[in-house]
Amino acid sequence: MKKNSGFTLLELIIVLFLISLIMGMAGVFFANTLPSNKFNATVREIVASIRYARSLAQANGENETITIDLDSKKYELLGRGEKSIPSEVNIKVVDPLSGDVTTGQYRLLFPSFGGAEGGAIVLWDKKRVASISLDPVVGSVVVKQ
Repeated sequence: MKKNSGFTLLELIIVLFLISLIMGMAGVFFANTLPSNKFNATVREIVASIRYARSLAQANGENETITIDLDSKKYELLGRGEKSIPSEVNIKVVDPLSGDVTTGQYRLLFPSFGGAEGGAIVLWDKKRVASISLDPVVGSVVVKQ
């Protein structure tokens, strides 16, 4: 008597079905986490730029400026390259004197003696809101999510 070895067609179909089901669920999972990761990365990059500008101002003894272009969703530390904010992330600045600033360019100034001049940066998307506040005396950065 000869023993059959190998897989039946039904076994192969079941395995292929399970693999496609797992791959489909993984795609949905990654599609849902991608916008959240972009939002978190944007907040971290802006905070890092602010800290870098403050450090440069103190180290070089010269004022440093970060310019935020609210219309084109870009920001830059002057002379060091421009960075974009993803299209799904919205931005505004809450200025202590002017209130909400949603259009035009806004400048954050970091004097050489420390501190910071400028308002709080508010970022939001469909699910989350983050506020980046500057301490005007010491220039520290506080992120509230």
